[in-house]
Order: sequence, then structure tokens, then C-alpha cells
Amino acid sequence: MNAPAPLSGVHGPRRPSASPSRRRGTTRRLTVAVLVGAVVVAGLVGPWLAPHSATEMVAPPYTAPGPAHLLGTDHLGRDVLSRLLRGGPSVLLTTATATMVTVAVGTTAGLLAAFVGHRRPAVEGVVLRPLDALAALPPMLALLLVLTAVPSRAGVVLAACVAGVPLSARVVRAAALPVLHRPHVELAVARGERWPWVLRYEVLPLIATTVLADAGLRFVFSLYLVSAAGFLGVGVSDSDWGTLVYEALPGAALQPYTLLAPLVLIAVLAVGVNLLSDTLRRPDDEE
Repeated sequence: MNAPAPLSGVHGPRRPSASPSRRRGTTRRLTVAVLVGAVVVAGLVGPWLAPHSATEMVAPPYTAPGPAHLLGTDHLGRDVLSRLLRGGPSVLLTTATATMVTVAVGTTAGLLAAFVGHRRPAVEGVVLRPLDALAALPPMLALLLVLTAVPSRAGVVLAACVAGVPLSARVVRAAALPVLHRPHVELAVARGERWPWVLRYEVLPLIATTVLADAGLRFVFSLYLVSAAGFLGVGVSDSDWGTLVYEALPGAALQPYTLLAPLVLIAVLAVGVNLLSDTLRRPDDEE
């Protein structure tokens, strides 16, 4: 008689272990998430960690990094690390606000365009044509036009919305259209549910991953616009990271850390959030 096959586990067959490529991908995502989280936390609590104020002249201009000033001083003798830490909350909060408003308006417009296109295709252009007109406007031109009329934090948020809502709406519309053809959505409409209820409870949960991934891209887009506003001299504070980049350009050869420090923070935050949003679009990606 043949011997019985050995049991592969007490509770049944063992699950195959994760492949090395997937383990490397998980480790990489965790590393990126830790870096992004460190930048965000440091930016938000920065004013309480900064050893000096953003305007205090603490040493001669372009002092090299040392124990007293870890990143040196700028062209006026102000501590670079303190200015970075104190400029973090304005950059992060403005970027987050612009992202939330853009995603909320873009998601609403995209769901409305998808529903109208599904029920009455001839009327879909009423929703999409204004968005297409806004999408044709270059983001930097939109930023300059809005900030000319509203030179404040609200103007930066509005400019990010003007430039980002059309793209967000297009992404949401493309994701929602296939869902609207599913039987459970048709059943909800047939039993008399109102369309806001259908979009909120039948469609939106199924495209939530797409919306979150798009929110990551809108965050990066808003961060670039906030930094550009600071670089152009219309930032939301005198120590915006974009403002620090602009002020560091003339003396970058003498004290490169004044230029590299804000650029590294912007780059780590933008690239990190972009990579994390990409994992939402491709959760099973193996590299």
C-alpha cells in the first residue's frame, strides 16, 4: 500500500511564501513611506524644533555647516535649518488643502460627467467642455493669473484647483464609466434610488483606490505649484521652501547647503508620494 501523503500543515496546505521580488518591493515601499513620513512630521512640528527664528541673524553670512548651525547660514546670516523647519507647516498645509479641495471637486465633477454620459451621452459635453478649456491652460500661467488677483494662501489653493481639477475629473470619469454598467448599479437606478445616492454608495467605493492614487498625484502637483509660488516671491510665508531656493541661488557656490536642503526636501516628498500613489495603481506589481 502507498504511504499516505505527509500533511503540509496543521491547518491545511501551507501558503506559498512571497517571492523575493515582492519582498524587495514591500521593503522599498516601507522605506519610501518612512522617508515621506519623516519629512511630513519634521515639517509639521518644525517650528517647535527650530533653534532660532526664521528672521534672526545668528552668524556671519554663508557660514559653513557646524555644530552650532547644522546646515550653515544664508546670505543674511540666518540659520538655514531653522528656516527650513519653520517653513514646513505653511508648505505642507497649503499643499494638503489644495489637494483635498482639488480631489473633492474633481471627483464630484468626474462622477457627474460619468453619470451624465452614461444616461444622456448628448449632454455629457456640458460638463466636460469647461473642464477641457481649463486643462488647456498651462499650470504656471494659471498660477500667475490667479495670484495676480488673489496674492495669498487662498490664491495658491485656487490656482492648484484650476490647474488640477480637469485632470482629476478625467481620471475619475474614466474609472467610473465601467462601474456604471454593472448590474448592481442598474438595479439601484431601477428601484428608484436618486443619482447622488447611487454615485456615493454604489460607484465611489469601487473606484476609491483610483481616487486615492489620483490624490497622490494631485498632492505632488500642488506641492510643485506651492513651491513655484514661493520661488516667484508670492509664497504663503517668508520661509517657504520655494522662497529659500530662490534666495539661495546667488550664493549657491559659497554655501550649497542653503540651496540643496530645500530642494532635497521637495524632491523626497514629491518622489516619495508619487511612488506610494503608484503602488495604489499597481498593488500587485512585482519588480
